[in-house]
Amino acid sequence: MSPLDISDQEFALFQRLIYKLAGIHLSEAKKVLLVGRLGKRLKALQLASFGEYYRLLASGQHPDELQTMVDLLTTNETYFFREPKHFEFLRDEILLKYRDTVPFRIWSAASSTGEEAYTLAMLLAEYLPTNDWRVFGSDISTQVLAKARRGHYPLERNEGIPPAFLKKYCLKGVRSQAGTFLIAAALRARVEFQQINLTQPIDPAIGEFQAIFLRNVMIYFDLATKTKVIHHLLPRLMPGGHLFIGHSETLSGIATPLVMVRPTIYRKP
Repeated sequence: MSPLDISDQEFALFQRLIYKLAGIHLSEAKKVLLVGRLGKRLKALQLASFGEYYRLLASGQHPDELQTMVDLLTTNETYFFREPKHFEFLRDEILLKYRDTVPFRIWSAASSTGEEAYTLAMLLAEYLPTNDWRVFGSDISTQVLAKARRGHYPLERNEGIPPAFLKKYCLKGVRSQAGTFLIAAALRARVEFQQINLTQPIDPAIGEFQAIFLRNVMIYFDLATKTKVIHHLLPRLMPGGHLFIGHSETLSGIATPLVMVRPTIYRKP
């Protein structure tokens, strides 16, 4: 077996480790992905096998490497204005009711590289222009959060952003930054990112929100982990607030007080 092969026993060790750390179930179909992503770390650390890498992680003496492993295995695809029906509901059914009234806070709970959080920021800037609004973004991966804070993306990532929003809220790179765009500073100033592991109890200090977007992350969780995550989030959702989940996700089997107002959109009484 070559250094970049992984035995069934070694794969099982990593399955248990990432489940314990992030609540993610890695199916057998993800073995190739794991080998591809973690194989780079074996080479960088000059390790002979995945078993050796696991022992290094399990020793507890290398927390930075443990975070690197989590980053590599939890990075998910995202893009601006993904699943647009949710943003239409947010605009038409929620934001217009708050216009010119109270401060508005919204949480992108699995924000990855920030596209969802900045999509929300564009909508709040457009439809709550005089409110004190804030977007809070979180992810378990420090690597993607660093990219999110920069708000700097390749130009091809702007697909999905309405042209008027692109002109108003994004800056096209020139000279050395050609081929990229930057989210406007005024928007970035109202978006905060923080590392949060949703499978762990959530610090009440983050406050409460009128809406929480928890999209396209629960597909990686089993029912027990989904239940834990939802119960961690619910105290952070204000009464009357809305929870959005991904179009391929469901709360079926999870006991909550939430009322479904549309498929994948729930309201807290």
